[in-house]
Amino acid sequence: MALITSGRVAETLDKLHREADAADRDFMAEIMARFEASGETLEDAAAKLVAEERASYRTVYHGHAEHFLAVSKAYGRFLYAIARARRARRIVEFGTSMGISTIYLAAALADNGGGRLIGSELEPSKVARAHANLEAAGLADLVEIREGDALETLRDVGGEVDVLLVDGAWSLYLPVLRLIEPQLAPGAVVLGENAFAQDYLNYVRNPASGYLSQPLAIDEGRGNEFTVRVR
Repeated sequence: MALITSGRVAETLDKLHREADAADRDFMAEIMARFEASGETLEDAAAKLVAEERASYRTVYHGHAEHFLAVSKAYGRFLYAIARARRARRIVEFGTSMGISTIYLAAALADNGGGRLIGSELEPSKVARAHANLEAAGLADLVEIREGDALETLRDVGGEVDVLLVDGAWSLYLPVLRLIEPQLAPGAVVLGENAFAQDYLNYVRNPASGYLSQPLAIDEGRGNEFTVRVR
């Protein structure tokens, strides 16, 4: 039986998804209202946000210290399934937040027989909460969360990476991918959640970069991109 369907892991995930919905409901409604009122296309609005974030991503994300900005249950189950299918032993996650996606991925490692998940999170309060949530799920021994800027904390991840999840500051998606790229195993899966940064999409969708990439229908509209390292 998969860890995410029963016991401590399932109970912790159910609790965290409820907390995430409560914490982020008003914020997400406000964002959607602004988007609809602006009359902009999703692409134009996303480009503007990426540009604003690029100027000061540290300040932007400090303002979201209480927001989960979490993956959905459907996407979390997809993360688990991909890590199981890939028989992942080493996973890197950019943007741990409160640790919901981390739990899905760590559960896959446990069900694969073990491994290591290395995460990076800029906000100290989120690191602390993620650690507590992983302890509650019984998966803390599989995870190392590195506090700080991912461009520094993920310089050395200790070996070949089977799965990479990029889900932090949008403007850093491509720099983080390029940082990890030399350590991606052949056939490694790269998952971009909220992958709205056009430079990132242009790169992974260009066959010359060594990837096969396409958008995912899961949580359509959230910019989820599925990418495989093909050389």
